[in-house]
Amino acid sequence: MGEPAIKLGGNHKSRFLDKVKEILPEGGNLDLCLTCGACSSGCPATGIGDMDARKFLRMAALGMDEEITKTEWVWHCTMCQRCSYVCPMQINIPQLVFNARGLWPRELRPKGILGSCDMALKNDTCSAMGTNEEDFRFVVEDVLEEYREAQPEFADMQAPVDKQGAHYFLNQNSREPVTEPDEMVPLWKILHIVGADWTYGSKGWAAENYCMFMADNDAWKHIVEVKAKAVDDLGCKVWLNTE
Repeated sequence: MGEPAIKLGGNHKSRFLDKVKEILPEGGNLDLCLTCGACSSGCPATGIGDMDARKFLRMAALGMDEEITKTEWVWHCTMCQRCSYVCPMQINIPQLVFNARGLWPRELRPKGILGSCDMALKNDTCSAMGTNEEDFRFVVEDVLEEYREAQPEFADMQAPVDKQGAHYFLNQNSREPVTEPDEMVPLWKILHIVGADWTYGSKGWAAENYCMFMADNDAWKHIVEVKAKAVDDLGCKVWLNTE
C-alpha cells in the first residue's frame, strides 16, 4: 500500500502542534480525528465567530498556526470537556484550547479574566475582587451576627474563620462577600443543620482561579499553592471548593 495522499501537517512545520503533542500523553491522539463532528454537536461555544471544536481541531492538525493563535474563539470555550467526552477517539481538545490561549500576549488576553487573575495575585486571600483578609473576616462576622438576630432558630449558627483542626476547609466565591454577602448564608445553614465541622481560612478562601482560565501557568500554580498551604496550616482534612 502506498503512502497516503494527504498527511496532517504536511510539509508545513507547526510549532504549536509539536508543542502540544509533547505535552499530551501519546500526542493527544490528534492524528486520529475522524472529522465526525461529535465534538461540535454538544459544544456550548459552537457557532460563535463561525467556529467550532471540529474546525479548531482540524486547523491545529493541519498546522494552521497563525489562524490558531489569532482566533478569539479559544476564549469562548468553557473548557467543559464535553467535546472530549463524546469524541470516539478521546482527543483532548480542551488542552489544545488551553495551549492556544497561552500563546496570546498577556496584555491582549480578555480584560475581565486578566484583571481577575491579577487581583487574585495581590494578596493571599486569592480573591478575584481583591478583598483582603481583614475585610473578608469583617463581612463574615457582620453577616453572621445579622442572621443570628433575625432568625432565632439559627442563633447558635457558626461561620468560623481560621478554626484550627476543622474537618472541612470551605472556599467561597470572591464576588459574594463583596456584592452579595447574603448569598453566603444558605450554605452556612446547611453546614449548621448537618453539624459539619468547618472553617473558612483568612488566606486562600477564594474559590475560583481565573489565572487557570487565562492559561497563565505560573500564576495558576501560585494560586493553588497558596490555597493548599492555607488548608494544611489549619490542619483541615477535606478541602471544599464551591466552584
